[in-house]
Amino acid sequence: MNETIIVFIVFASLTAIVLVIGLVCYFAKRLEHKQIMAAIEKGIPISELRPTKPKPAGPLWIKHLTVGIVLLAIALGLALGGGVILVAFVLGGIGIASIVRALLYRKYQPQIQPSDKNKTTENKDSPAVSKSEIVEQTDEQPGLKA
Repeated sequence: MNETIIVFIVFASLTAIVLVIGLVCYFAKRLEHKQIMAAIEKGIPISELRPTKPKPAGPLWIKHLTVGIVLLAIALGLALGGGVILVAFVLGGIGIASIVRALLYRKYQPQIQPSDKNKTTENKDSPAVSKSEIVEQTDEQPGLKA
């Protein structure tokens, strides 16, 4: 009898948490919709309302690799510590999947070179011109007054 009450309390508390999170998300989306509709009525562009997401600081594969290693370490700790083997097995599987994802991202991610490197290689191909030569050339051009 006591076990069923405990199970009911746990189930009811988890259900209440999910219900509260769902309501908060619903009202947040509803408020966002009202704001967008008000902006459209006033003639404000929608692009100004939504801030652009900042790009991640580093390559995405590093983040996935870190998450995978952490999940594998937690799974190993649970398995060796006598914890729940099923949870350790699930976390280990997710960790391995995250590591595989990181390796695939690293392999197939386009290689982006900074624009500064492109500019320096272009400057190496062109002949070197000093600042004084540029000033002399502009002084010699007709129609230019110093």
